[in-house]
Amino acid sequence: MSGRRSRSKQSSVSSITDNQITDLVSKLQHLILELRRRRFDKVSTSKVLQETCNYIRSLHREVEDLSDRLSQLLASTDGGSDQAAIIRSLLMQ
Repeated sequence: MSGRRSRSKQSSVSSITDNQITDLVSKLQHLILELRRRRFDKVSTSKVLQETCNYIRSLHREVEDLSDRLSQLLASTDGGSDQAAIIRSLLMQ
């Protein structure tokens, strides 16, 4: 399963375009400026970026957990069943 997950991660990472990254960075910059304006400069850029990174890490952990749970479910089902086919399709996305 780890090989599948590695390929899946690589394909999902490579599917993010430079334009999408630029757009996300721009939105984050706008968010930082907006927070500063509302809180009279009491929010530091590093704090917002740190919280953003922490949130992304928690999402990655959640994805890993769900992937592991799906793998366990697949291992416990009949390999040729409709349920197994659905689980495999979810793992390949």
